[in-house]
Amino acid sequence: MNEYKGQEYKSFVGEKGLSIVLYYATWCGPCKMLKPVLEKIDKELNEVNFGRIDIDEYREQAKEVLIKSVPTVLLYKDGKEVDRKMGYQPKEKLLGWINNLNK
Repeated sequence: MNEYKGQEYKSFVGEKGLSIVLYYATWCGPCKMLKPVLEKIDKELNEVNFGRIDIDEYREQAKEVLIKSVPTVLLYKDGKEVDRKMGYQPKEKLLGWINNLNK
């Protein structure tokens, strides 16, 4: 899972294929629970790009995409946001969500 370091957001998300971006905070309990779930999915789905952004470190970026709570997972297809999920999600639910939008 790639960590956002202030680079151009479009290059972080990518312009081709699916990308998953987790907005999180280090103090957030549900974020800590979700991270290993997404890391497992990342290892299973080689064709999907995974990244994460700390909202405290990159507050302006979080505001730009209208993050209201953490964790929030954004799903991008070909560089455009197509859906988002807020709160902790179990692995099976996230996999179904990703696979459904990957058709």
